[in-house]
Amino acid sequence: MAETESSPSAPDAAPDRPRRSDATRAAILEAARERFAADGYERATIRAVARDAGIDPSMVMRYYGNKAGLFAAASEIDLKLPDLTSVPRDQLGAMLVRHFLDRWERDETLTAMVRVAVTNEAGAERLRGVFAEQIRPALAAVCAVPEKAESRAALVGSQLVGMGMLRYVLVLPPAAALGREEVVSWLGPTIQHYLTAEHP
Repeated sequence: MAETESSPSAPDAAPDRPRRSDATRAAILEAARERFAADGYERATIRAVARDAGIDPSMVMRYYGNKAGLFAAASEIDLKLPDLTSVPRDQLGAMLVRHFLDRWERDETLTAMVRVAVTNEAGAERLRGVFAEQIRPALAAVCAVPEKAESRAALVGSQLVGMGMLRYVLVLPPAAALGREEVVSWLGPTIQHYLTAEHP
């Protein structure tokens, strides 16, 4: 009878462990993003991240090994770019602006890592990787002049990252006060030109 009574509790216990583990990892990563953004890579410490997350430093080491491993995990960014070849060509600029506004507003990792990137080489290198691995290939697929895809992607990035920096990182009042569709209306045609024009 004892076995019959105890057996229902066993399945319940197992799922709790991964849930606790997931919650711990999420708390560590959230604390790490805030700490890296506030202190920069060099001054941020495992101990400070653990304190912010309310856990022992050994737990951070257990999951991420060292500060470099923690930074890599905390700065993982997926821009979730759609297949641009399926977007109507005359809507590419507006769609990209809307997409990036969504990413800035929904993913605090992007904002935190841009803060790190402007002051630290590790953060800058991480964002260069995002550009090379995600943005450049996506834009190359629709660039009007394929051999100029890299420079066109850099121009597009200057608009999207520049607005994101002013609007979400520095929170410059005139930029932050613009409505979403105002931003789309101003930036969309410029990005459209970068992608589809044969010449400047």
